[in-house]
Amino acid sequence: MPTVLVTGAGGFTGLALARTLVDRGYTVRGLVRSAASQGELAATGAEVVCGDVRDGSLVRRAVEGVDVIYHLAAVFRRAGVPDSEYRSVHVDATRELIEAAARSGVRRVVHCSTVGVHGHVRGDVPATEDAPFHPMDIYQQTKLEGEWMARETARRVGMQVTVVRPGPIYGPGDRRLFKLIGGVARRRFRILGSGRPRFQMVYVDDLIEGFLLAADHPDADGRTYILTGLEAPTLLELVNQIAEVANVPAPKLRFPVWPFWLVGAACEAVCVPFRIEPPIFRRRVKFFTSNRWFDTSRARQELGFRPKVDLRTGLVRTLESYRQLGWV
Repeated sequence: MPTVLVTGAGGFTGLALARTLVDRGYTVRGLVRSAASQGELAATGAEVVCGDVRDGSLVRRAVEGVDVIYHLAAVFRRAGVPDSEYRSVHVDATRELIEAAARSGVRRVVHCSTVGVHGHVRGDVPATEDAPFHPMDIYQQTKLEGEWMARETARRVGMQVTVVRPGPIYGPGDRRLFKLIGGVARRRFRILGSGRPRFQMVYVDDLIEGFLLAADHPDADGRTYILTGLEAPTLLELVNQIAEVANVPAPKLRFPVWPFWLVGAACEAVCVPFRIEPPIFRRRVKFFTSNRWFDTSRARQELGFRPKVDLRTGLVRTLESYRQLGWV
């Protein structure tokens, strides 16, 4: 089996991807930024490379002898992170990685973006890959720039690149959507606004299958694919289903959006200059008003992408992991 490189292998999705690849017989090399992430990755059987994806000499060593690169390394939203850091990781490092990959004879790079590049999906139909771009923050903006850089660099150096845009990712041990799923289970979640915007997630195992298809399908070179689950409930429907699975009452009270938006802006103004995570900020308020509804027809038709884990099953597995970890 060929050798593959996973950047961002210390994160939730990267670690799950590395584990799956090892289990299927691949030789896996994982690039992690933090020494704290090395143990979990090493336990999968993957080779660990520790360092910054922006370190050119490290990247050149990491890509040697590699057939496919899954490029998942990213800077997630944190208080006080300058715009330049998002851009250096999502854009500049992507260019350097693909250049190094071309020099080393890598067959294909699967570049992980986000459906967030489309921002709030307007209208009554799900968004396709060709929908307008409306990034709403520096993370989404630089992920979009990273897509452009990946394609342009691939054309320039003659490299195969496939871009994937995952929906919000959930699954056992996930922390990013714990505020939603775990919050409802602990009866600490409150709904702002109408609850009518759709929130379409993707279970981590289904997303990994999509990554593998994007890496191996001969017609995927130069293409972009949205990868989400098939179910697109409204936020209110999703919260009610989480409550049902968790066997707790669903949140009944709803609060208006605008007071929390003002409070979030004030908290950011006070906390962000000191690199303190605000107790509430506007991005969390946007969560309740942004419509995330997507069409995966292209991935289904061209790659054969077929999510296998329905929403209820995914929630059951995720909540069970939270209980085992003592989070709920």
